[in-house]
Amino acid sequence: MLVAGLLTLAACGPGDTATVRPNPANQKPAYFNLLKLLNEQSTQLNHRQPTVEKQVLLRDGNRETTRVPKTDWEKELQIFQQADINKPALRGLYVVDSATLPSGLRQRTYRRRPGTDHPVEQLTVVSQGNVVQSITANVAQDNPLVYSAKMLELRLQQGQLTNYRVIGVQKLILFDSVRYAVQTNVQ
Repeated sequence: MLVAGLLTLAACGPGDTATVRPNPANQKPAYFNLLKLLNEQSTQLNHRQPTVEKQVLLRDGNRETTRVPKTDWEKELQIFQQADINKPALRGLYVVDSATLPSGLRQRTYRRRPGTDHPVEQLTVVSQGNVVQSITANVAQDNPLVYSAKMLELRLQQGQLTNYRVIGVQKLILFDSVRYAVQTNVQ
């Protein structure tokens, strides 16, 4: 019996210890959890179904305004998912700066480190306590086939989305640049 126990211990080489790996679901997000905010807003807005007023900047420079009575908010806010940097593969690739603004609001800015190959250049989150007031992101893609850059902005009051906008430019190889701007007010 004693010999069997010693043989079992000998079979476990030095350093063979059980490793406890944390459950990723229990880990605190490395960066701001944008997808969680977007999902919460989509659920809330789909339930409330507010009227939406959209302004679109046309190619000729004129603005067209439209009222939309019913919106699929999951689809509507989908473009903002492009600004998500809270992925395990991106940990450590963004520098985080935090500051308190003169208004007392807290601003956290996540800037892409030089040499990092990810479209989100910068994400800025302004909050009061745990309540987000605004999110701004700069997203760009540049390769031999396409160049695109966009600025995404969400504004919230008391935890509810009030307006958002997308301003961008896209240039495909062999085609002219296309500039676009959409501003939406949630009522």
